Amino acid sequence: MFDGVARWWDGFELWLAQQWFPVQFMLVVAVLLPLCVGLTWLLRLGVDVVLTLPGRLRRGRGDAATSEQARRGRRVS
Repeated sequence: MFDGVARWWDGFELWLAQQWFPVQFMLVVAVLLPLCVGLTWLLRLGVDVVLTLPGRLRRGRGDAATSEQARRGRRVS
């Protein structure tokens, strides 16, 4: 299987190297730009999850009843 992929990649690389530079540039941008945008979105999502995790864990330890009383306007002691 890997031999077939390697042969395909070698053929594609040879084809791409023989193209005119602006064509090479446009093909690389057409592939890398969406890939980089997607990876950036995933990285941002991961960082958001990691940074909000301590707050979620803190709220989940029993502070829910206290925050519910505070939201209703009752005095929290």
